[in-house]
Amino acid sequence: MIATALPLRDVHLPAAPGVWPPAPGWWLLLGVLLLGLAVFVALRLRRRHRRRRWQSLFDAALAAASAPAARVGRASDLLRRAARRRDPSAALLQGEAWLRFLDGPARRDFSQGEGRLLLDGGFRRQVDEAQAARACALARGRFVDLMERRR
Repeated sequence: MIATALPLRDVHLPAAPGVWPPAPGWWLLLGVLLLGLAVFVALRLRRRHRRRRWQSLFDAALAAASAPAARVGRASDLLRRAARRRDPSAALLQGEAWLRFLDGPARRDFSQGEGRLLLDGGFRRQVDEAQAARACALARGRFVDLMERRR
C-alpha cells in the first residue's frame, strides 16, 4: 500500500447567507405594511375630499346671501341641518341649549363668544360685517365637524 500524503485542511464553514433576497416572510410583511399604508392614505384623501366638499357647500350657500344678516341666517340654517344629521333631536334645541350643543365638549365659542350671533343675527336689521364674518367662520368649522362625525 502506498501512502500518499493528502493535504488535510480544517473544516470550512459555509459563507453566511446574504441579505438579499429576503425570506418569503419578509416579503409578506412588506406587502401587509404597504397595503395598510395605502388604505390609510386612501382614507385620509377621502376625508379631505369630503371636508372640502362640505366647506364649498357652506361657502356657496353663504355667497348666495347678500347682507351680513342673511349670511348669518344661512349659516344658522346649515348648522341646524348638520345637527339633525348627527342627532335628530338637536335641531329642536333653542336658545342657550342650542349654543351649548354647538360648543361641543371642550369649547365655548358659541355660548360665550362670537357664535352667540347665530341666535338672533339672522333676524336683525343690521349686523356688523366683521362680526358676521367671524361668526360665519366659526359656524363653518362646526358645520364641517358635525357633517364629518357619524352617530
